[in-house]
Parts: sequence; C-alpha cells; structure tokens
Amino acid sequence: MPWQRITRSLRRYPVRPPDSGIARRKSIWERIHLDPWLLGMLLVLMGGGLLVLYSASGQRIDAVIAQAMRFGIALSGMLIIAQFSPSTFLRWAPLAYGVGLAMLVAVEIAGDVGMGAKRWLEIPGVIRFQPSEMMKLAVPLMVAAYLNRCQLPPRLRDIAVCAVIIGVPVVLTAIQPDLGTSLLVACAAVIVVLLAGLSWKLIGLVAALGAAGLPVLWMNMHNYQRQRVLTFLDPDSDPLGSGWNIIQSTTAIGSGGLWGKGWLEGTQSQLEFLPERHTDFIIAVLGEEFGLVGMLVLLTLYVMIVGRGLWLAASSQDTFGRLFAGSIILTFFIYVFVNVGMVSGILPVVGVPLPLVSFGGTSSVTLLAGFGILMSIHAHRRLLPR
Repeated sequence: MPWQRITRSLRRYPVRPPDSGIARRKSIWERIHLDPWLLGMLLVLMGGGLLVLYSASGQRIDAVIAQAMRFGIALSGMLIIAQFSPSTFLRWAPLAYGVGLAMLVAVEIAGDVGMGAKRWLEIPGVIRFQPSEMMKLAVPLMVAAYLNRCQLPPRLRDIAVCAVIIGVPVVLTAIQPDLGTSLLVACAAVIVVLLAGLSWKLIGLVAALGAAGLPVLWMNMHNYQRQRVLTFLDPDSDPLGSGWNIIQSTTAIGSGGLWGKGWLEGTQSQLEFLPERHTDFIIAVLGEEFGLVGMLVLLTLYVMIVGRGLWLAASSQDTFGRLFAGSIILTFFIYVFVNVGMVSGILPVVGVPLPLVSFGGTSSVTLLAGFGILMSIHAHRRLLPR
C-alpha cells in the first residue's frame, strides 16, 4: 500500500526537527570568540598603516618590521583576551586598576625620562613601556565595574565615587607631564558614566564646573602646553618655532590635492620638513602622497570599524558589557578625531597617535586588547532561543 511505503521511507530517512538555533554547530570564529568583520577591517587598517609607515620613516624597512612584530604580539594578545568571559574582566577590574596606579607612582619615582617627560618604565634589556597607556583600559574598566553594582541612572554619590576613581590616575598622568594621555583616560572613563544614563541636569552641572575650572587648569599647565594652545589659536605667530609643526602638516595635506603626489613622492615628508612624521603626524604623510581620496578611504575604514564596534557593544545583554564595550569603541573614535583634528589644525597639538597607523608598540597593544575585550563581550552574550 502507498501509505506503507511512505512509512518505511520515514523510518529509513527520519525527518529531523527544525534547528532551533541553540544546538547548531558553531563556526570557527564563534569558537575562537572573534568577529571576522571587525578583525578583517583591523587587519586592512594595520596593513595600510605599514605601507604609510615605510614612507613616513624614510623608507626604513627595520621600522616596518618592528611595527609588524608589535602588531603580531598585539593580535596574539587580542586572541588570548577574547577567550576570557566578561565576568573575568569584572573580577579583575580592581586588580588592574590597583596595578596601574602602582605603576604610575613607580613612573614618578623611578621612571625613564624621554623627550623632557617621565612617562616610561624600563626593565633593562627586556621591555620599555608606558603605564599610562594601560590606564586607558583599566580606568573605564573600574568605573564600569563599580556602576555595574549601582542603581542606574547613577546617583550623585555614585558619580562622586566615579570622579575619585577617574581623578587619581588622571592627575598622576598629567604630572608626568602627559596632558594628552590624561585627557584620553578621563574621556574613556567619562563615557562610561554618560552611557550609564547620566541626567542632562547633571551633565550641565559638570560642564559648568569644568568651564569654571579652566582658569585653574591654565594656571597649572606647563609653559609648552600653554604655547600649544596659543599656537592653535594663531599658528603664524611663530612660524619657525611653535607653529612649525601645524604649518608643515597642513601644507603637506593641502599639497596632496585630490589624488596625491604618489607613494614615496611626498616632498614635505621625504625632505624632512614634516616633524614626527612616523608617529603623531603620519596622516599628513598619507594626505600628501595619496591625496583627499586616500584620506577619505582611511576615514571611511575608521567609520566602518566604529560602526561595527557599536553594533557589537549594543548586542551585549548586561550592564557591565554595554558600558565597557561602548566606552572601548567610542574612545577609539575619540583617538581618531583628536589626531586628525590636531594635524589638520582644528584642535591643539596634544600628542595623540593615529590608531594602528602611527609607529608605536604600547598603544597598539592597548587598542587591540580593548578590541579583544569587545569581541569577548559579544561572543559570551547569552543567546536567547528563537
């Protein structure tokens, strides 16, 4: 009978229940807790950065190799960090914050001096690093961990505690002196407080207090820091001195035109008119050699990274994950905005490198560690059944 044949077929080839999405086989990216889209964009950014660095460093292949090795170490660190769950970072927050403060104190006592500032710790023959870079993650991590235990939006008492958590490392960093890094540390932590749902009244109050404190800040700034602000307002007041950097950088960017002069063909950079061309002012080299088109491609890539990061942060299902992940990616955006702004003359020069493009090891490790935490928060989210 037909129905008997159908029954035998069903026994031989049983119908599987529809996949609920819970027991499905995980992809390789899910198993190693990395986001392929974000990782791919970061690799493209680093590859382009090495290309520009070769030109900016005076065609020094050793500088490119050193940077590539740092990227390799940073990527390995990112992969390792992504394997830990967000609860682990939550538990480690006080330890990371305490160790960071101890290292900032150690810098003040026995730090290595370079370029007129005491910002580095060095283990002879082993490593030389800048502890303040670590605080770009440790401080917002600690603030997010504290607010995770509080009722949101935060009350005035909670905000006061956060202000102390933020203020101590910011002051220790500023007296090195390193005003740029101290402001970035403060921004990274303040973003966490804002994402926690700070009311507009409190935001207005804090802004008013900040504006009232500007004269005090001005009086306590070093002479070279004041000069940077004055140069920002009028670069032509000292074209051969304090205004030299910004004049040369804007000249290099403007001379690139639409398509640029070509790779390795930039006059301002190759003839060494452009200062710090392989670190803080590397985007001026890109603008001169690849023109407006090249800069737009780079900025579009940054926007895509920020957009993907915000999407990953928004997918978090707990308070700590949303606060800290949002801080990581928005702080990354601030790095880009400040560097591009200071090189193009719309912000004062504060010594902020271009993320994953400028030459440097500690900043690359810190940035990719942050992206590792961001991917971990996304990968360890609680999946709801469909």
